[in-house]
Amino acid sequence: MTMMKKLPDAEFEVMKVVWANEPPITTNIIMEQIGYEKGWKAQTVNSLMLRLVERDFLSTDKKGKERIYYPLINKEDYLKFETSNFMRQFHDNSLLDLVNTLYADQALTDNDINELLEWAKQRKD
Repeated sequence: MTMMKKLPDAEFEVMKVVWANEPPITTNIIMEQIGYEKGWKAQTVNSLMLRLVERDFLSTDKKGKERIYYPLINKEDYLKFETSNFMRQFHDNSLLDLVNTLYADQALTDNDINELLEWAKQRKD
């Protein structure tokens, strides 16, 4: 398998549908769940699916006249990859910098602080 890469937005939208459904998935399922809503043509979905196969996010087989797809990357692994890149690129891997950015213009509630302290305590133990 090749190294994981960041997905363009449209391909990520397709993968969210793939992850939300029991495999195998078809282009018809993608069309029904997001394609029509986004105004995509079936050919657009086919192209997106092909790109995801080329990027090693999906595998594909033919079943009769229809192509079926299976995820090769799970959602948790992809989100971990994206989050790690985001933290490195925008926050120099600093959790404190991220939290400061998130709450720069708003106060942390006592509940927020307690949750953070509890999380930190669990991580330390």
